[in-house]
Amino acid sequence: MTVESAPVLSVVIPMFNEEEVLPILVDRLRPVLEGTGEPYEVVAVDDGSTDSTAAQLAGIRRIWPQVRIIRLRRNSGHQAALTAGMHRAFGQYVASLDADLQDPPEKIPEMLALARTEGLDIVYGVRGDRRSDTMIKRRSAAAYYWLMRRLAGVQVHSHAGDFRLLSRATVDALRQLPEHQPVYRLLVPWIGFPSGEVSYTRAGRAAGRTKYPLTKMVRLAADSVTNFSAAPLRIATWLGLISFFFCLLMLGYVVVVFALDKTVQGWASVLATVLFLGAVQLLSLGLLGEYLGRLYASAQGRPAYFIGYDSAEEPAAMPTPPRRTA
Repeated sequence: MTVESAPVLSVVIPMFNEEEVLPILVDRLRPVLEGTGEPYEVVAVDDGSTDSTAAQLAGIRRIWPQVRIIRLRRNSGHQAALTAGMHRAFGQYVASLDADLQDPPEKIPEMLALARTEGLDIVYGVRGDRRSDTMIKRRSAAAYYWLMRRLAGVQVHSHAGDFRLLSRATVDALRQLPEHQPVYRLLVPWIGFPSGEVSYTRAGRAAGRTKYPLTKMVRLAADSVTNFSAAPLRIATWLGLISFFFCLLMLGYVVVVFALDKTVQGWASVLATVLFLGAVQLLSLGLLGEYLGRLYASAQGRPAYFIGYDSAEEPAAMPTPPRRTA
């Protein structure tokens, strides 16, 4: 696609089993994008859905030609689906939006206008009000961003998620990074391009169930820390030093007690010391293993996702979507 024929705006939407929310998403998103008066495309990335999401997308594309369907061959995760959509988007500006409508698509024109008038490469959607989220969600999100600022050193906004607008220059810069498991909440601020923000009130999920439970949030935090910081390895070093000095103190205590002829059986202190040292060693080995595992995965060079179908490519015939499973 040439620069002249490329749309001004691409909206990338990762999807996994979103059959319930899709009609609502279309009803809200289409008028917003039509109202901009700009050429656009909606890049719907089907992340290996097992419900009727694929079939619904095929029907939506028949009545909304600006919808472009990218189907991954298997479920690869939210960040991988987001990567697939961003890397294949044609727009001069690329907005990312979740299908659950917790982040309002009505803010996209405002983000585009701000990027143009201020000459910005990045516009973050910042959640000014998160009362619709549960207490656990708010607390865990606050802990995540606090940890990232302390360990990774990235000045990321505490209430900015994956709802953002990027210029073509920013997308091209992100594509050049050799990230095996990209975490865009940290990568985008890290590149340091001119940025601004648009505030909004976070709503509840329009329909369906969350695809980001606590386990995935913990995995995201682990990926974020190990991708951006060697601080955990330094923690292992400090634990080793502390245990070393602790052992020296225990050795001094043993010598003094032996010299005073006040020796006792001491099984409790010995057991506590052995357990402490064992825990430190296992923790250190675990941290080293985490980093070595990532180096190994990076050296293998396996792709994070496989494209099964892209409606922008030939042949134009739509493959039969997978049947809905019980």
